Amino acid sequence: MLGAFAFNTTENLPIGILKLMSEDLGQSLSAVGLLVSGYGLTVALVSVPIATVTRAVPRRLVLCVLLATLFLASVVAALGSSYGVLLASRLVTAVAQALFWAVMGPVAVGLFPPRVRGRVIGALSVGGSLALVLGVPGGTWLGQQASWPVPFLVVGALAIPSFIVIATVLPTSRPEVGHAVRGVAPDTRRFAVVLTVTGLTVTGVFAGYTYISTFLVDEAGFSESSVSTLLLVLGITGIVGVAVYGRLLDRFPWATLTLPVTTQAVALLGLSAAGESQTLAVITIVFLGASLGPIFMATQSQVMHFAPGRTETAIAANGAAYNLGVAAGALAGGLLLPIISVRGTFLVGGLMTAAALLLLLEERFLSLGRKERCTDTPEKAKGRHETQDPLSQG
Repeated sequence: MLGAFAFNTTENLPIGILKLMSEDLGQSLSAVGLLVSGYGLTVALVSVPIATVTRAVPRRLVLCVLLATLFLASVVAALGSSYGVLLASRLVTAVAQALFWAVMGPVAVGLFPPRVRGRVIGALSVGGSLALVLGVPGGTWLGQQASWPVPFLVVGALAIPSFIVIATVLPTSRPEVGHAVRGVAPDTRRFAVVLTVTGLTVTGVFAGYTYISTFLVDEAGFSESSVSTLLLVLGITGIVGVAVYGRLLDRFPWATLTLPVTTQAVALLGLSAAGESQTLAVITIVFLGASLGPIFMATQSQVMHFAPGRTETAIAANGAAYNLGVAAGALAGGLLLPIISVRGTFLVGGLMTAAALLLLLEERFLSLGRKERCTDTPEKAKGRHETQDPLSQG
């Protein structure tokens, strides 16, 4: 959890100190913004290849190297004397993060009985979600009080406790051994469905969410000083949503994905329709916050279930779909903004999320139809109960 918190905070850290970094480095805001967008794009591009290349390396060694890389790259980023050095250190950290997220889930899940797999994924997701609520605001405050390199040093130092614990306590085992190495019920088609849902929901939400500050001020009429409070509310509801859904993933796998996709669609369409109603805007922001984290958490759990091969490759593919969705959503929103206004970007995002919901419902309908056509035997019924098909149960 601490490692996930540190990596996610590092990824988004420049957002809050963008202006400070721009002035100190003598670079434009767009150039400094590349430190975030380039980071996400790198994660998307290298996730699957690096997970595949390192699949034979012992997991404890991999995690220790990645955490050491986070620490060293953070020090270089803070002490580097040029924008080029900073950009290079960020790209190295992005590669480390891509592999960390791919390896972390299967390693943690493998330490516990299969029946609590969802709860383990949920716990890890809380650590990642806290980055946006505590990590980035805290880093912004540190940067404003001292200087922008300070938060990089502090976040890098957070990798040290994780490194020590993993190096000394994590059991040593071969990567191919354990119940979490491969999917419980390998299914290429359903795996593709989950990846598509990830791509659609993330692209949809970031088409509007990227410009939510503009919406709150220009459309809903909130003051600029209140925007940070509203975003804090969004982040807190996200953590609560992850904590609640995480405890239900094992019992209701299908519902814990379908419900947050539904609430995200309602939230985005509601923001599009909110207009000047501040009450409706606040309600829909709560709905949106309660959807963002749980959707990705649920898809992470399900790609591990349906993985047609190794689970770390499946999680890497889902992470790539997520980061590509962030980039595509922000780009689409920027292109649509001058044409259909900021409210229109939320409408497009809501429709994309609704398409993901329809895809899930169609899969549910098809799976129920297949079950009705099957002739059950005690052995088949027992096997189906043990695999707990996430898209057929809820």
